[in-house]
Amino acid sequence: MPPMQPLVVSEGVALQTLTPHLRLLEDTQGALTFDAIRVTDSLNPLQPVPADQTNFGFSRAAYWVAFSLHNPSSDRLRLIVRQDYPLIDRLDFWQPNVEGGWTHTATGDRRPFHSRPLNLRDFVFPISLPANSTQTFYLRYQTAGSMNIGLSVSSETAFLPQLGKEQILLGIYYGGFLVLVIYNLFLFLAVRDRAYAYYMGYAISYGLYFGVHNGLSFQYLWPGNPWLANQSLVILLGLTLIFGIQFVRTVCCGPQLAPRTDRVARFLLYLLLPLTAIAPFVSYGPMILSLATLTLLLSILFMVMGAISLLRGSVPARYFLVGWTALLVSVVIYMLKTFGLVPHNSFTHNAFQVGALVEMVLLSLALGARVGELQRQGYTDQLTGLFNRRYFDEQFPREFALAARNGTPLALLILDLDHFKAINDRLGHARGDAALCAVGQLIRKQVRKPVLACRYGGEEFAILLPRANRIQAASVAERLVKVVAEMELEDMSLTVSIGIAACEQGNVASSLRLFEAADAALYRAKQAGRNRYEVALVSNPAVGPETPALAAAIPR
Repeated sequence: MPPMQPLVVSEGVALQTLTPHLRLLEDTQGALTFDAIRVTDSLNPLQPVPADQTNFGFSRAAYWVAFSLHNPSSDRLRLIVRQDYPLIDRLDFWQPNVEGGWTHTATGDRRPFHSRPLNLRDFVFPISLPANSTQTFYLRYQTAGSMNIGLSVSSETAFLPQLGKEQILLGIYYGGFLVLVIYNLFLFLAVRDRAYAYYMGYAISYGLYFGVHNGLSFQYLWPGNPWLANQSLVILLGLTLIFGIQFVRTVCCGPQLAPRTDRVARFLLYLLLPLTAIAPFVSYGPMILSLATLTLLLSILFMVMGAISLLRGSVPARYFLVGWTALLVSVVIYMLKTFGLVPHNSFTHNAFQVGALVEMVLLSLALGARVGELQRQGYTDQLTGLFNRRYFDEQFPREFALAARNGTPLALLILDLDHFKAINDRLGHARGDAALCAVGQLIRKQVRKPVLACRYGGEEFAILLPRANRIQAASVAERLVKVVAEMELEDMSLTVSIGIAACEQGNVASSLRLFEAADAALYRAKQAGRNRYEVALVSNPAVGPETPALAAAIPR
């Protein structure tokens, strides 16, 4: 095989990958020395990288890499060689020096951070290439994690702008994580929902995990602690999965909507807790393999749980599924790269992080939908499906104030189920509940927004009709009295009595007075024989007494 041609470089050379120009030797025993490699390379050059594949997955072997650079110019070139994957345990670099010998740089994340030639998150080696010369450079890789060789070369002038752009992008990325954490912290303090606590634990663990993954944690948080630089990755990954399980189980209502899948998730949670606890004391390679496998299993499990929850009516599950799909695709890409099945490049290396941030944003939306769903549940009467008294008590004064401010009418109907106690005493409370449920469903069918229908309590219902006057309210009441009397419920016949009051042209001073007027009209309908409606006589003090109230009865 002819010797590989060196890469020709020039002044101002832009960032250029070295992969097509690399020569490689796998040292399965890890016993070869630099001198032995030099002799081997001179007699029988190291082999070119097969199919530009520089990702070898998990391997105990040491990998020797050589490349040659040619400077055809008459000036010395100052260049930067960069290894873009910072999770290499031991990385040794040899370059020729002016004395004819070799300068050796021993670095890696198993060695203190100050062993690096430049204080940067990646491994960066400045080199000087003499005029009209060709020089060969050697590196030795050895790591317990995934073996990713990502070498590039550029001039110093091209490297600095690239570095600045990367720092800005990283700042935006981690700033996004920080904004999401702070935003959801305030929401947690406001609503006290444990889903927000799980989300923050998940986001913080994930953010720190990516900090280790990008080499930033080693650079800024623990530069003098190589042990923590390595073990923190598996600890943070374990914590991310633990918080992730709890978050997904909560936001998708796993125990209620997907109990079988939830039991599997709970089993994996109990497996992860001791696994994460022993992570600092176990060999890095087997631990990261175990956690990577669990990550894939949990990603699929969460998709199943989200799909089941969505099919069973969970609104937050919609946002969760979209976000988790984005993450799952990126996780699969990254895991394939980790195990050496796809090449190591900027896309496969960073897809996981981009997918994670997209997922975080969508999970935050899922939390918002969860809060809305919980709020709706808190305002909903579980028996009838209508709003409950709490919601009516909050909305009634608001609607009254809005009507008064805009000068529009507002009508209130109070509906009571006739002889309801007799139904309970004669047929039992189950049949009484069935009667209430049937009336509630009928009301839901008969009214549309902006009408507000609530179960006020017991057998009483309240219906607010914004922008409706007495005549319009009486028409609605007449229809309700009629359709309830026509209902067929096996051994029950139902009727209702309705009291109506309307706020028109400032004739009612407060929402309380309007309610009292409707309640009094309901009492009169009961006294007059039930199965009817009565409209309250409400006068405006500014214009004197009003005409007699409209009253109507429908025969039983």
